Amino acid sequence: MFAKAISGAVVGIDAELIEVQCDIALGLPTFTIVGLPQKEVQESRERIRSALKNAGFDFPAKRITVNLAPADLPKEGVGLDLPLALAILVATGQISGERLAEFLSLGELSLDGEVRPVKGVLPIALAARKNNLKGVIVPMGNAKEAAIVSNLEVYAVENLQQAIAFLNGELQLQPVTAEPTLFTSEGSLYDCDLSEIRGQEQAKRALEVAAAGGHNILLIGPPGSGKSMLAKRLPTILPPLSFDEALEVTKIYSILGLLPADRPLMLTRPFRAPHHTISYAGMVGGGHGLPRPGEISLAHHGVLFLDELPEFEREVLETLRQPLEERQITLSRAAAALTFPANFMLVAAMNPCPCGHRGDPKKPCRCSPLDVKRYRRRISGPFLDRIDIFIEVPRLTKEELMGKPVGESSAIVRARVERARAIQSERFRGEKIFANAQMGVREVRLYCPLEQNAQKLLERAIDHFNLSARGYHRVLKVARTIADLEESEIIRAVHVAEAIQYRHSEESLLEGGM
Repeated sequence: MFAKAISGAVVGIDAELIEVQCDIALGLPTFTIVGLPQKEVQESRERIRSALKNAGFDFPAKRITVNLAPADLPKEGVGLDLPLALAILVATGQISGERLAEFLSLGELSLDGEVRPVKGVLPIALAARKNNLKGVIVPMGNAKEAAIVSNLEVYAVENLQQAIAFLNGELQLQPVTAEPTLFTSEGSLYDCDLSEIRGQEQAKRALEVAAAGGHNILLIGPPGSGKSMLAKRLPTILPPLSFDEALEVTKIYSILGLLPADRPLMLTRPFRAPHHTISYAGMVGGGHGLPRPGEISLAHHGVLFLDELPEFEREVLETLRQPLEERQITLSRAAAALTFPANFMLVAAMNPCPCGHRGDPKKPCRCSPLDVKRYRRRISGPFLDRIDIFIEVPRLTKEELMGKPVGESSAIVRARVERARAIQSERFRGEKIFANAQMGVREVRLYCPLEQNAQKLLERAIDHFNLSARGYHRVLKVARTIADLEESEIIRAVHVAEAIQYRHSEESLLEGGM
C-alpha cells in the first residue's frame, strides 16, 4: 500500500515542505529511505522500528520504500521521525490517513515512542502556514515556539500514541496558543544598565551616536578601563526589536537550537562575543552538509563584539568586510549555496599596544615602536575603513573609580536614540535603508546637506587627515546621526567637528599613542 505524510526541512533560515511518500510491498524485509537523506535521517529506521513496537503497533516485515520529496533537497536532522512512522502506519492500515494530509508533523522519536523536541520548528511552521495547511503536530517542547505563527493550529503531543489517537479522532487536543507576554518587551529584560558605568562620558556619548545611526565602533584603551562593560550595554540603548525583526532573529536561533526554554520568541537584541580563537566557519557559518549560520548571523539585528581585536586571525577579520557592507553573507558549498542575514553592529575593542599601557600615565609601556607597529598591522586598513567611530577609553581616575556611578540610565539614552531612529525611518521611507550607517553614495549626497562653515571644516579635515572616499562618506554619515540626535535638518559645523573627532582617532590613537 501507499501513503504519504507532510513534514518540513530547513534550508538556510527558511524551510520547505517535505512530502514523505511510503510504499509497502511484498518481498524481502527491507527499509530503504531515498531522497538525499543525511546520516541522522538514515538512522531514523532503527528509532522508528523500536518506537512502533514499544508503542504497541506492528512493524511490517515487508519491503518498505520511503521517498522524501523533493528528492534533490538534502534532508538533515531528526524531525522526520514522526511523519515517517505515521506514514508507515497508514500504509499498513493500522491507522486512518484521512486527517494526515491536513497537518504537518514533526518530531524525533525515542525508542519507547516519546516525541522529543527538534530544531527549526519556527521556520517550518511558517512554511506550513504559507502552504495553507490546517495545522502542525509538534513535540510538547516546541509547542510555544510554533504557536508564535498566527492563523495556524498547533497541536502538541508527548508520544506517538497521542499523535495516532488525535489523527484517528479518538483524542481531542486543544490548539496551543501563544501567551500575550511572549510579545511584550521591556528594558528590564536586560540584566545591565548604562548608568552602572563609572566615568567614560565621552565613550558613552560615542556609544549613543553609534546606536542612533547603526554605526560600527572601535574602543581603544588599556586593560580594565571598561571597554567590555560599555560594549555589553550597547544593546540596552538600541530601540526594541520590532515583531518582524524578532521573528527573523528567532528563526536563526531556532535552527541552531539556541532558543531559551522559557522564551520561544527573541525579544532582546542579540549580543554575541566570540573568542578570538574562533574559526572562519564559526564566524561566518558553514559546517558539514548544508551550511549553518555563524556568529555574524546570530548577531543579526544586534551587536557583534570582538574583544582583543588584533588577536583574531586576519583571515577571519577579512571575511567580515563584505557582510559589513552588504548586511548578509552567501556561503557556497558542494551541498548548496545559501544566503544568511548579517545585519549587525560591530563593536570592537583593543589595547593601544601589546602590553596595553601605551600612553598610560600610571603604568609605563614596555613595548618598542616596532612591537606597536606589528600589533597595529594585524588589522588591515580596508577593515578599519569600515569602522565609523574610533574612541579612546582611558584609565579611570581614583575619584571615578571610588565614587558612585553618575550618569543617565539606558532608558533615558534609548529614548533619544529612538527619536533619532524615527527621524531616519521617516527619511528613508520606501527605501531598503533603516539607519544612517546603511546609506550609499546617492543617499549621502541627497540627505546630508551641510551649512557653509561645516563644508569648509570638512574640506580642511580631508586635507589634514588624508581621508579616503569611504572615510569621507563615513564622516558625513556620523555627522548626519549627530544632527538627528539634535533634531536638526541641516548638518552644522559642530556636528561635523564631533564626527571628525571620532574619525581622526584612527591615526592619533593607533599610531601616535594615547
